[in-house]
Amino acid sequence: MKDQQGSNRISSGVIAAVSAAVIAVGGGVAWFTTQSNNPPTPSNPSSRIEQPAQPSTRQPANEQTPNVYWLRPKDKNVALVPQPVKVASVLPNQALEAAFQSLLAGPTEGTDSTTIPKGTKLLGLKAEKDEVRVNLSEDFTSGGGSTSMMGRIGQVVYTATTLNPKAKVYIDVNGKPLDVLGGEGLELQQPLTREQFQKDYPL
Repeated sequence: MKDQQGSNRISSGVIAAVSAAVIAVGGGVAWFTTQSNNPPTPSNPSSRIEQPAQPSTRQPANEQTPNVYWLRPKDKNVALVPQPVKVASVLPNQALEAAFQSLLAGPTEGTDSTTIPKGTKLLGLKAEKDEVRVNLSEDFTSGGGSTSMMGRIGQVVYTATTLNPKAKVYIDVNGKPLDVLGGEGLELQQPLTREQFQKDYPL
């Protein structure tokens, strides 16, 4: 009888222990599930404060609007007409270079035209103080009569002076000063200005 009572006590103790273990495991699972669904909050709230952005060393873009000059029929002659080109320039001469790239690409629509030969490339451009030096590829000198030559010179001079109408323009071809243009021998007195062009090379 005593053995049976002892056995009962042992069985009761085992059951109690197993029950406690089951409760503990179940509680642990519940706790783990709760923690998984709720990510831990940082112990240091100040770590979430965003640091102020560092000032950029890059200069803000300065939007300029140079003009590209095309030729347009006017009465029995042609006239130089401007077309604005918006450029977000950062580097020196960038706006002027963009204008010349548009000029050499040619007009896209309308009655405007160009006498600058297709394929002419901008080899270099430098604007300092009141002087602008433009270096073009040899394609610039090919084809056309005197009217065509004067037209293309006017386009270059006026586009080069779009940001400074009083500037003096030097035109180079393959790095050498352009003194005579075309088969008809159009002589250029460099530097060129808008005023001089209107006087010596009327379109």
